[in-house]
Amino acid sequence: MIIMFERTAVLLIGSILLGFGINGFLVPHHLLDGGIIGLALILHYYFDFQTGLWSALLSVPLILYAWVKDRSQFHGSFYGMIVTAVSIDLLSPYQFSLPIWVSAILGGAICGIAVGLMLRYKTSSGGTDLIAYFIAKAIPLNIGLIIALMDGFIVLLGYHTLGLRSVVFSSITILTAGILANICYEGFGTRWRI
Repeated sequence: MIIMFERTAVLLIGSILLGFGINGFLVPHHLLDGGIIGLALILHYYFDFQTGLWSALLSVPLILYAWVKDRSQFHGSFYGMIVTAVSIDLLSPYQFSLPIWVSAILGGAICGIAVGLMLRYKTSSGGTDLIAYFIAKAIPLNIGLIIALMDGFIVLLGYHTLGLRSVVFSSITILTAGILANICYEGFGTRWRI
């Protein structure tokens, strides 16, 4: 019962942190997070689609994969996907006017903490952090490094749309997020392993 309460609390806190980090810091400067949310942000910047709704729709195949491979991860990811999507869209009016480098670092830190905590408690936003979870279980790679590599690929996809400035500062965001996701997932006493 206590474990279920902890997972639910982390799911809610992580989802709110993701919505806050994305809308408050990344969206005002057209920065990208990586993964599925990064793809949803590209759709938002291009077509003004709702970021949360599209992150959920794009996550459906990953959630179905979790259903087959790891039912406990499926439940946490399915609920996490829904709560995160709602949080992102509900918090979309809350944006801050900070310098781009501050927004890149703070947005990455908040999103990284959210993802790391959620993964630590076997829940996720249903995006590529779920893929990173399964890869890290299969081969001995650092989950923060896996997330950073996948996120870097998504940021490069946004280059044509957003330009070099956005790619550079989005890279700072994902590097910060990857480091903090790893710390929150594995604990403060771990070292990065490759």
